[in-house]
Amino acid sequence: MIQPAPLDEAAALATFLREQVESVRAAAFGLTEREARECPTRSELSIGGILKHLSITWPVWQTRGACERGERGWQVTETDIALFYGSFALTEDETLAQVLQQYDDATAALLAAIESMDPDAQVLAAPAPWFGRLEPMPVTARMLALHQIEEFARHAGHADLIREQLDGAQAGQLTMAVHDIPGNEFIQPWRRAAS
Repeated sequence: MIQPAPLDEAAALATFLREQVESVRAAAFGLTEREARECPTRSELSIGGILKHLSITWPVWQTRGACERGERGWQVTETDIALFYGSFALTEDETLAQVLQQYDDATAALLAAIESMDPDAQVLAAPAPWFGRLEPMPVTARMLALHQIEEFARHAGHADLIREQLDGAQAGQLTMAVHDIPGNEFIQPWRRAAS
């Protein structure tokens, strides 16, 4: 939970991103393998799929750069497209524990990169062919950090809705359970209901 503190801009951006990173991860707290794969809403999203997607997309698009210079400009490869679309669901061979470890590793690297960045540095944002932008675009590191906050916040909301559909667990209850925060008159930590 974010506490007021004097922070430089990069540390402040990382702090807000960390809050979203932890929120997505908390949505998986106490889930079984089956529950991590369930899609209880009209979409095909699951908690496991969201974690996998977020652990794959940042390393692909931001660190390795999932675009190649071709004859017609920067292009996203077929492999990158398959990896992106395959990132929304766990395969039979993947476990929730494996995906959580990948998520922890990827988000630790992302947070470290945000904390150490110069927000005014000029960088290239990867092409976004789904929006018709086929070339990389010069932006500030600040804009890429804000995009990551936006992306994690969007998926944190998805994860909240999916988890509430699975067993009624709410984000605040899960956060309390994850951090072993005692309950109070307003809210109690999540505990699995007796079957």
